[in-house]
Amino acid sequence: MMNWEDLTQLVSQMNSYILQAFLVVFASLVLDFAQRKILNRLHLKAEKTQRLWDDAIIDSVKKPISLIIWASGIYLATEIIREATGAVIFKVVGPFRDTVIIGAIAWFLVRLIRHGERRLVAGEKEVDPTTVDAIAKLLKVSVVITAALVVLQTLGFSISGVVAFGGIGGMAVGFAAKDLLANFFGGLTIYLDRPFTVGDWIRSPDRDIEGTVEKIGWRLTSIRTFDKRPLYVPNSTFTTIAVENPSRMLNRRIKETVGIRYDDAGKMETIVGKIKDMIANHPDIDHNMKLIVNFTTFAPSSLDIFIYTFTITTNWVEFHAVKQDVLLKVINIIEDEGAEVAFPTSTLHLADKDIFKNMEPRA
Repeated sequence: MMNWEDLTQLVSQMNSYILQAFLVVFASLVLDFAQRKILNRLHLKAEKTQRLWDDAIIDSVKKPISLIIWASGIYLATEIIREATGAVIFKVVGPFRDTVIIGAIAWFLVRLIRHGERRLVAGEKEVDPTTVDAIAKLLKVSVVITAALVVLQTLGFSISGVVAFGGIGGMAVGFAAKDLLANFFGGLTIYLDRPFTVGDWIRSPDRDIEGTVEKIGWRLTSIRTFDKRPLYVPNSTFTTIAVENPSRMLNRRIKETVGIRYDDAGKMETIVGKIKDMIANHPDIDHNMKLIVNFTTFAPSSLDIFIYTFTITTNWVEFHAVKQDVLLKVINIIEDEGAEVAFPTSTLHLADKDIFKNMEPRA
């Protein structure tokens, strides 16, 4: 039986390692509290600077570093208890600590990428949001896959076996999810070639697709049509169709045919000259682009004037206002010359009445 001295010694030993474990946990608490205070002060100072990455790093490291401190503290406390008691169960704490630390580092990198992405898009006007989003997603995937492989290696698994298994599994998944992979590579093509970005107005002459791009995902592209309905297009579609991007046009074109009456043929040269002068001096017309104003056609009911020019604005609403102004001025020029805009007419010519007098009536 255990005597009083043995019991006293056991209690003394228990008090010793329990006290040590408690002190380690308490030290972890103090250290975590101190790092939070320090990082909060550094964050306030970083917000006052113009540098992009200092506050992003501080924001990203707050929670991961707390996780590392607590994982290390718990590991040290359990090591103290294991040394004193010899309990086998505490041997799993070492790999658990390594896994948590690797995960915390990966978490820090993912948070840093996310914060950097937000700041780049919000702070730099020349940065393409679509490209930033694509690079951020690729970096996040790379960090997560690398962290998973390192964790497996830490836990004693062979990475070469995992990679070989992943290759075989990848082939099986590729056959089973070929449409999903096609959409993924279609999205990658959009990110690399950038035929359009978020906010662009696009249309396809091959399909009934037209609207404003709201989001480019890895599988679907979300488009808001002009009647405000959402349209979700698989990314693989854009690898097989032609896509127009009117948002990137340099100018908008005015291409019209205006006809005057045949009775006003003598005034044609003057009218054409004045229309050309008016357009050449119009403030909303791009004078570096081609300008054509010519009498072109003897139409059935009119003498047609062809007008071909380009506006400075590419805005759809502003373009129609400019076009209206040009056409109204064309009408005013025609009327000022005493001519009229033609409309479809038919003229009936009757033969001379003497012809009918010489015609003998039939019996």
